[in-house]
Amino acid sequence: MLDDRLEPVASRVTMGDGVYLQLRNALITGRFDPGQALTISALASSFRTSHMPVREALRRLAAENALEVASNGSAKVPQVSVERLDDIYRARAVLEGMATELAAAHVDQGGLAALEAIVADHEATYASGNVYDMLLKNRDFHFAIYRASGSEVLVQLIDTLWLRHGPYMRMLSSEISPRPGSGLQEPLSQHHRVIVEALRKRDGAAARDAMVADIGATQGLLRQLCMAVESSR
Repeated sequence: MLDDRLEPVASRVTMGDGVYLQLRNALITGRFDPGQALTISALASSFRTSHMPVREALRRLAAENALEVASNGSAKVPQVSVERLDDIYRARAVLEGMATELAAAHVDQGGLAALEAIVADHEATYASGNVYDMLLKNRDFHFAIYRASGSEVLVQLIDTLWLRHGPYMRMLSSEISPRPGSGLQEPLSQHHRVIVEALRKRDGAAARDAMVADIGATQGLLRQLCMAVESSR
């Protein structure tokens, strides 16, 4: 069941780092369901490696609060909840808003052109029905802005928040996938265009506010999904 998500580790990285990086990327992009169990044996089989690097990767991810590890070494993806969601999004609004405001003072014409291209790709991938690639393009858009802030610390902190946000990304992709062409992505696209325009004007406050609005729009949808999940437990 995991084989379509994971690949053998390349020889140019250590086995432990390779397992960790692939698992981390799978988690941050919402490849696993909330509450899904990840056994050492199954992962080792998918990676074609021994148990040791898998066990170490799970420990590292647990230290980042991306996984919950049991006493026997097995792990599971955290369950979703409205409380956790709101906690993540409060921090995201502050840090990502700050990074966006800083980016307005640093982004150049090449960076703006790259952002416009990502926005176009983001819209095109959704129109084609490829929801997973659309969400990846959304991530590309956000982190292109955060890297333009010039703050390595902010980018690292935001990356950690997105890692903990992985289970909610899974919920979002599951919600959007059955309804291509429904227009659910349109508010997100509008926010992206407003952000780019504010960055073009070097209006840091407007860019920050547009980013916070973008984050809040997704939070609103996810809150509804989380409440439905919690009521069914």
